[in-house]
Amino acid sequence: MVIDMEMPGERDKHAWRTEILARRAAMTPEEHAADAVALVAAARALEAGGWVCAYVPVRGEPGSTQVLDALRQAGARVLVPVTGPPGPLNWTEYTGRASLRRARFGLLEPTGEPLPTKAVGWAELILVPALAVDRRGVRLGRGAGYYDRTLAAARPDARLVAVVRDDELVDRLPEEPHDLRMGWALTPRGGLHRLVEDHVAE
Repeated sequence: MVIDMEMPGERDKHAWRTEILARRAAMTPEEHAADAVALVAAARALEAGGWVCAYVPVRGEPGSTQVLDALRQAGARVLVPVTGPPGPLNWTEYTGRASLRRARFGLLEPTGEPLPTKAVGWAELILVPALAVDRRGVRLGRGAGYYDRTLAAARPDARLVAVVRDDELVDRLPEEPHDLRMGWALTPRGGLHRLVEDHVAE
Protein backbone atom coordinates (compact mmCIF):
# COMPACT_ATOMS: atom_id res chain seq x y z
CA MET A 1 0.00 0.00 0.00
CA VAL A 2 1.18 3.53 -0.65
CA ILE A 3 -0.29 4.93 2.57
CA ASP A 4 1.73 4.76 5.80
CA MET A 5 -0.51 5.34 8.81
CA GLU A 6 0.92 5.22 12.33
CA MET A 7 -1.81 6.52 14.62
CA PRO A 8 -5.21 4.82 14.92
CA GLY A 9 -8.38 6.81 14.30
CA GLU A 10 -11.30 7.17 11.99
CA ARG A 11 -9.56 9.83 9.85
CA ASP A 12 -6.73 7.38 9.15
CA LYS A 13 -9.24 4.64 8.33
CA HIS A 14 -10.94 6.97 5.86
CA ALA A 15 -7.65 7.41 4.01
CA TRP A 16 -7.15 3.65 3.83
CA ARG A 17 -10.70 3.13 2.59
CA THR A 18 -10.30 5.76 -0.11
CA GLU A 19 -7.07 4.16 -1.35
CA ILE A 20 -8.36 0.58 -1.37
CA LEU A 21 -11.70 1.40 -2.97
CA ALA A 22 -9.84 3.28 -5.72
CA ARG A 23 -7.63 0.24 -6.31
CA ARG A 24 -10.64 -2.03 -6.53
CA ALA A 25 -12.44 0.32 -8.91
CA ALA A 26 -9.38 0.31 -11.20
CA MET A 27 -9.38 -3.47 -11.57
CA THR A 28 -10.44 -4.81 -14.95
CA PRO A 29 -13.25 -7.37 -15.24
CA GLU A 30 -10.61 -9.91 -16.29
CA GLU A 31 -8.54 -9.28 -13.14
CA HIS A 32 -11.60 -9.55 -10.95
CA ALA A 33 -12.66 -12.80 -12.63
CA ALA A 34 -9.18 -14.30 -12.22
CA ASP A 35 -9.19 -13.43 -8.51
CA ALA A 36 -12.66 -14.96 -8.14
CA VAL A 37 -11.56 -18.23 -9.72
CA ALA A 38 -8.45 -18.37 -7.52
CA LEU A 39 -10.54 -17.69 -4.42
CA VAL A 40 -12.78 -20.69 -5.16
CA ALA A 41 -9.71 -22.95 -5.04
CA ALA A 42 -8.55 -21.27 -1.82
CA ALA A 43 -12.00 -21.73 -0.24
CA ARG A 44 -11.97 -25.47 -1.03
CA ALA A 45 -8.95 -25.80 1.27
CA LEU A 46 -10.95 -24.52 4.27
CA GLU A 47 -12.40 -27.99 4.93
CA ALA A 48 -15.71 -26.40 5.83
CA GLY A 49 -18.52 -28.44 7.30
CA GLY A 50 -21.59 -27.80 9.41
CA TRP A 51 -22.78 -24.19 9.40
CA VAL A 52 -20.70 -21.48 7.73
CA CYS A 53 -21.43 -17.75 7.64
CA ALA A 54 -20.28 -16.04 4.46
CA TYR A 55 -21.53 -13.27 2.16
CA VAL A 56 -22.54 -12.60 -1.44
CA PRO A 57 -19.78 -10.41 -2.96
CA VAL A 58 -20.87 -7.04 -4.39
CA ARG A 59 -19.27 -3.71 -5.35
CA GLY A 60 -15.83 -5.07 -6.19
CA GLU A 61 -15.52 -7.40 -3.20
CA PRO A 62 -13.28 -10.39 -3.90
CA GLY A 63 -14.92 -13.65 -4.86
CA SER A 64 -18.21 -14.73 -6.37
CA THR A 65 -21.15 -16.97 -5.56
CA GLN A 66 -18.93 -19.85 -6.74
CA VAL A 67 -17.16 -19.61 -3.37
CA LEU A 68 -20.51 -20.21 -1.65
CA ASP A 69 -21.23 -23.10 -4.01
CA ALA A 70 -17.82 -24.63 -3.21
CA LEU A 71 -18.57 -24.45 0.52
CA ARG A 72 -21.92 -26.19 -0.04
CA GLN A 73 -20.27 -28.86 -2.19
CA ALA A 74 -17.88 -29.50 0.70
CA GLY A 75 -20.88 -30.28 2.92
CA ALA A 76 -21.47 -26.93 4.61
CA ARG A 77 -24.77 -25.14 5.10
CA VAL A 78 -24.13 -21.50 4.25
CA LEU A 79 -25.71 -18.44 5.86
CA VAL A 80 -25.40 -14.98 4.30
CA PRO A 81 -26.51 -11.58 5.64
CA VAL A 82 -29.82 -9.96 4.74
CA THR A 83 -30.67 -6.29 5.02
CA GLY A 84 -32.64 -5.01 7.97
CA PRO A 85 -32.67 -2.10 10.38
CA PRO A 86 -29.29 -0.65 11.44
CA GLY A 87 -27.60 -2.92 13.94
CA PRO A 88 -26.39 -6.53 14.02
CA LEU A 89 -26.92 -8.57 10.87
CA ASN A 90 -29.72 -11.05 10.26
CA TRP A 91 -29.11 -14.12 8.11
CA THR A 92 -30.69 -16.39 5.52
CA GLU A 93 -29.50 -19.75 4.20
CA TYR A 94 -27.93 -19.66 0.74
CA THR A 95 -29.21 -22.57 -1.36
CA GLY A 96 -27.82 -21.61 -4.78
CA ARG A 97 -27.44 -18.76 -7.23
CA ALA A 98 -31.02 -19.14 -8.48
CA SER A 99 -32.37 -18.29 -5.02
CA LEU A 100 -30.87 -14.77 -4.99
CA ARG A 101 -32.84 -11.57 -5.57
CA ARG A 102 -31.94 -7.91 -5.70
CA ALA A 103 -32.24 -6.12 -2.37
CA ARG A 104 -31.44 -2.72 -0.91
CA PHE A 105 -28.04 -1.07 -1.33
CA GLY A 106 -27.37 -3.11 -4.49
CA LEU A 107 -27.07 -6.35 -2.53
CA LEU A 108 -28.07 -9.85 -3.59
CA GLU A 109 -29.96 -11.86 -0.97
CA PRO A 110 -31.54 -15.31 -0.78
CA THR A 111 -35.32 -15.46 -0.70
CA GLY A 112 -35.44 -17.89 2.22
CA GLU A 113 -36.70 -17.34 5.74
CA PRO A 114 -34.77 -14.64 7.64
CA LEU A 115 -32.91 -15.83 10.71
CA PRO A 116 -31.97 -13.70 13.73
CA THR A 117 -28.53 -12.37 14.57
CA LYS A 118 -27.92 -15.24 16.98
CA ALA A 119 -27.73 -17.63 14.01
CA VAL A 120 -24.13 -16.49 13.62
CA GLY A 121 -23.50 -18.54 16.76
CA TRP A 122 -24.20 -21.75 14.80
CA ALA A 123 -21.15 -21.28 12.59
CA GLU A 124 -17.74 -22.80 13.15
CA LEU A 125 -16.36 -20.78 10.23
CA ILE A 126 -17.23 -17.13 9.47
CA LEU A 127 -15.98 -15.49 6.27
CA VAL A 128 -15.99 -11.74 6.80
CA PRO A 129 -15.75 -9.20 3.97
CA ALA A 130 -13.01 -6.63 4.45
CA LEU A 131 -11.25 -3.86 2.60
CA ALA A 132 -7.99 -4.90 4.24
CA VAL A 133 -6.66 -6.86 7.21
CA ASP A 134 -3.29 -6.65 8.87
CA ARG A 135 -1.02 -9.38 10.17
CA ARG A 136 -2.22 -8.79 13.73
CA GLY A 137 -5.82 -9.51 12.68
CA VAL A 138 -7.02 -5.89 12.61
CA ARG A 139 -9.77 -5.65 9.96
CA LEU A 140 -10.76 -2.60 7.95
CA GLY A 141 -14.44 -2.62 6.96
CA ARG A 142 -16.57 -0.02 5.23
CA GLY A 143 -17.21 1.84 8.48
CA ALA A 144 -20.81 0.96 9.33
CA GLY A 145 -19.86 -1.41 12.16
CA TYR A 146 -22.35 -4.14 11.26
CA TYR A 147 -19.86 -6.97 11.64
CA ASP A 148 -18.31 -5.64 14.85
CA ARG A 149 -21.78 -5.72 16.43
CA THR A 150 -22.76 -9.06 14.88
CA LEU A 151 -19.63 -11.04 15.71
CA ALA A 152 -20.16 -10.45 19.42
CA ALA A 153 -22.73 -13.27 19.11
CA ALA A 154 -20.30 -15.69 17.43
CA ARG A 155 -19.21 -18.79 19.29
CA PRO A 156 -15.85 -18.32 21.07
CA ASP A 157 -14.10 -20.99 19.01
CA ALA A 158 -15.40 -19.84 15.62
CA ARG A 159 -12.76 -19.25 12.95
CA LEU A 160 -13.03 -15.59 11.91
CA VAL A 161 -11.59 -15.25 8.42
CA ALA A 162 -11.24 -11.90 6.64
CA VAL A 163 -11.52 -12.26 2.86
CA VAL A 164 -9.29 -9.81 0.96
CA ARG A 165 -7.18 -9.58 -2.15
CA ASP A 166 -3.53 -10.51 -1.83
CA ASP A 167 -2.29 -6.90 -1.69
CA GLU A 168 -4.94 -6.06 0.93
CA LEU A 169 -3.18 -8.19 3.57
CA VAL A 170 -0.91 -5.50 5.01
CA ASP A 171 1.54 -5.09 7.87
CA ARG A 172 -0.43 -2.68 10.05
CA LEU A 173 -3.78 -0.88 10.03
CA PRO A 174 -5.14 1.76 12.42
CA GLU A 175 -7.12 0.18 15.23
CA GLU A 176 -9.81 1.43 17.60
CA PRO A 177 -10.93 -0.13 20.91
CA HIS A 178 -14.19 -1.53 19.48
CA ASP A 179 -12.47 -3.33 16.57
CA LEU A 180 -12.71 -7.12 16.69
CA ARG A 181 -9.63 -8.93 15.42
CA MET A 182 -9.69 -11.73 12.88
CA GLY A 183 -7.81 -14.99 13.35
CA TRP A 184 -7.17 -15.68 9.67
CA ALA A 185 -7.11 -14.06 6.24
CA LEU A 186 -8.15 -15.74 2.99
CA THR A 187 -6.62 -14.38 -0.21
CA PRO A 188 -6.99 -15.63 -3.78
CA ARG A 189 -3.41 -16.68 -4.40
CA GLY A 190 -2.00 -16.88 -0.89
CA GLY A 191 -4.80 -19.05 0.46
CA LEU A 192 -5.39 -19.19 4.21
CA HIS A 193 -3.08 -17.12 6.41
CA ARG A 194 -2.92 -17.50 10.21
CA LEU A 195 -2.74 -14.02 11.71
CA VAL A 196 -0.58 -13.24 14.72
CA GLU A 197 -2.33 -12.22 17.91
CA ASP A 198 0.24 -9.85 19.39
CA HIS A 199 -2.06 -7.49 21.27
CA VAL A 200 -0.95 -8.97 24.61
CA ALA A 201 2.56 -7.68 23.96
CA GLU A 202 1.48 -4.24 22.75
